[in-house]
Amino acid sequence: MKIKAGIKLGICTALLLSTLAACSNKDASPGAAQSEKGVKITFYTVDQNNAFTDLVKAYQQERPEVKIELLNAQAGTDYIQKYEALQASSNPPTAAMLEQQTVLKFKDTLLDLESEKAKYEKLTLPGTIERNLFEGKFVGVPWTTQGYGLLYNKRVVEEAIGGTFDPASVKTRNDLEALFKKVEAAGKAPVLIHGSDWSLGSHYLSLAYGLQSKKVEDNRNFLEGLKKGSVDLSGNPQFNGLLDTFDLLKKYNLRKNDPIVADFNKDTIDFAKGNAAFYFMGDWAWSVMDPVEGRDKQFGIMPLPISNNPDDYGNQEIPVLEPFLYTIDKTRATPEQQEAAKQFFEWMVTSEQGQNSIISKMGLIMPYKDLKVKGTNAISPSISNYVKEGKVINLGMFKFLPGDHYAKLGASMQKYLINKIDRKGFIKEMESYWKSQAVN
Repeated sequence: MKIKAGIKLGICTALLLSTLAACSNKDASPGAAQSEKGVKITFYTVDQNNAFTDLVKAYQQERPEVKIELLNAQAGTDYIQKYEALQASSNPPTAAMLEQQTVLKFKDTLLDLESEKAKYEKLTLPGTIERNLFEGKFVGVPWTTQGYGLLYNKRVVEEAIGGTFDPASVKTRNDLEALFKKVEAAGKAPVLIHGSDWSLGSHYLSLAYGLQSKKVEDNRNFLEGLKKGSVDLSGNPQFNGLLDTFDLLKKYNLRKNDPIVADFNKDTIDFAKGNAAFYFMGDWAWSVMDPVEGRDKQFGIMPLPISNNPDDYGNQEIPVLEPFLYTIDKTRATPEQQEAAKQFFEWMVTSEQGQNSIISKMGLIMPYKDLKVKGTNAISPSISNYVKEGKVINLGMFKFLPGDHYAKLGASMQKYLINKIDRKGFIKEMESYWKSQAVN
């Protein structure tokens, strides 16, 4: 069940919200209050299969002095709009699971977790906390990671090459095309592009910003330069390399005769069954792939090379992002409530029961070391390995993208995909869009 039709900006924010389909709690009241025998907090989140309900019950059995009231957006309502309404009513929840853009918007109302930072830097995989700072401040605890790139069907690729496939062997665009040619010669479609605006405008095009530098601040300055009109995309190597690779994907696309049908389920099922060797998508596709009858068993993920220099940033890294963070209110919550929320968050991400709920029940990836639970998502191990090795594209700039970015520029990408506009026309539309943001 989706909270809202359509896909929101973020690394499949709405797909994650869909995974965490909301269970309504009509009797829940937003305010947090002290109880007579302990402390009471409210937690704004999205329940899936009662996963958070069960976690709260288990935690309260261990800590009976802490009462936690779940606040869930009802099915069909907008999750973020409801949170904004709680803020507007001066009755925010003690704790909330928020997407990055919302954290940025309300960061001045959120508790600075600097005292917790060193602890979480030790608990999480390298780079996790750095990616999730807001103007240098740690105001949200990461709990799940999403990664994307070129998913691959191991059986299809290995049958095409006649041996074991090592994704690390593909370091350049030329390497990728050589592999595509082998797959095509074996009678299979080399790759599948999902033609929706959110996939093209959010996931693919955001790489044009994230690949400018390993530093988030540099990439943010690049966005500001686009607004001011001081960036010339026609001469930008990362942007043009990304489009050169997109041209390659277009050439070998399973859907090239009808590229913007954009049926996510059909595309994902076709990939799971081996109708295409590669699929530009993320780990969230597993929720559709897993139950497919007759699907292949082994899958992985690899980087999308954007040049023919193996050492160029992005050719051996995959983009990752922590789409949601656990946050704590500082405007209404008492120190006792804030401390209770901190302890509850830590328990959820470090205890075996908490990890089992997130990894097994919700089917998500956690950016933490020494996990006590193994998941069933066949794509997760590949992503975790890239993260552990530090081979990731830092998409920390994602929170600075305008809310209509994926829809507006996703539509432009669709026109480029079907050759309605050429590269010059796409650049014109993209630069025009960003200049229009200068007044916002």
